Amino acid sequence: MSTVPTGASAAVLQPSEPIPDDAVSVQGPNFEESLSLQGFLDSYKRIGFQANSLGKAIEIVDRMRKWRLSEEPVPQDETEEYSSPEVRAQTRCNIFLGYTSNLISSGLREVILYLVKHKHVAAIVTTAGGIEEDFIKCLGKTYLADFHLDGADLRKRGMNRIGNLIVPNDNYCKFEDWLSPILDTMLAEQKETGEVWSPSSFIRRLGKEINNEESVYYWAYKNDIPVFCPALTDGSIGDMIYFHSFRNPGLVLDIVRDIRELNEKARKSRKAGMIVLGGGVCKHQIANAMLIRNGADYSVFINTGQEFDGSDSGARPDEAISWGKIRPNAEAVKVYADATLVFPMLVAATFAKGDS
Repeated sequence: MSTVPTGASAAVLQPSEPIPDDAVSVQGPNFEESLSLQGFLDSYKRIGFQANSLGKAIEIVDRMRKWRLSEEPVPQDETEEYSSPEVRAQTRCNIFLGYTSNLISSGLREVILYLVKHKHVAAIVTTAGGIEEDFIKCLGKTYLADFHLDGADLRKRGMNRIGNLIVPNDNYCKFEDWLSPILDTMLAEQKETGEVWSPSSFIRRLGKEINNEESVYYWAYKNDIPVFCPALTDGSIGDMIYFHSFRNPGLVLDIVRDIRELNEKARKSRKAGMIVLGGGVCKHQIANAMLIRNGADYSVFINTGQEFDGSDSGARPDEAISWGKIRPNAEAVKVYADATLVFPMLVAATFAKGDS
């Protein structure tokens, strides 16, 4: 009888090193048992791959929302403002939420609205579409459609496609009818007082004017949550401001005021966390604000970007650590996923539990 070749046997049957006592084994949900939503989401921590990343994101967000300054020892050089036990018990982690415009176009708008309505976030950074699409939805509905609809045909019919969503162009006409007189009023107030608007004060005013509880920015106005939009003119709002500059010129938006306010809010945060859905301006503007305080303490990125092209959108948290935008000892994770799939689960497993 021939023997197994020694080299082949050694290659296949190479012995393992001892497994550490704290190693976690892979295990999926047990559908033989009755699982609550919370139990189901908890099971993600041991599934592996991006499910494991989502499980870690849930843990990090839970720490963000539960942290209080009272957990930390009082340093000898503590300021008088934060020496009181009552103040320390009420001082929370400031959560900076960022998202791209398509997510307001989607049903994530209602998830974001929940967070803003219940004061779960301290500040928002988004893009122009992330502002206007919220107000436009108050004036007309966005509809489910298909990714493969013919663009030329849609153009003839006055239909605008956002992925597999459709926005009738009439909605943008309604938006102009609503926004134009507000711009006139804002310009008149600017001339009367001499004080120019910033993008965040502009958005706050629109949140007040819409006066609709279905609006994210209505609740941001009501709860005094600042909304920053460095690229405010990159969308329908920009179109309306462009048209208005011919009809009634002179409106000024001061971006310097906003970058100071955002950076100062980050700098003065005793703990700061980032939750960023997507990439681009909203991701980097928050991360850059964190640099002012030598990095975020907690970070959760959810996007489908890849890092091979050097884009900031695709960059992993470790790259932000190299810039000082996330602290080296911070808790951070990137979930490679479409935010519409995983963000509702993240919120269900954390903020919506109501125990913070």
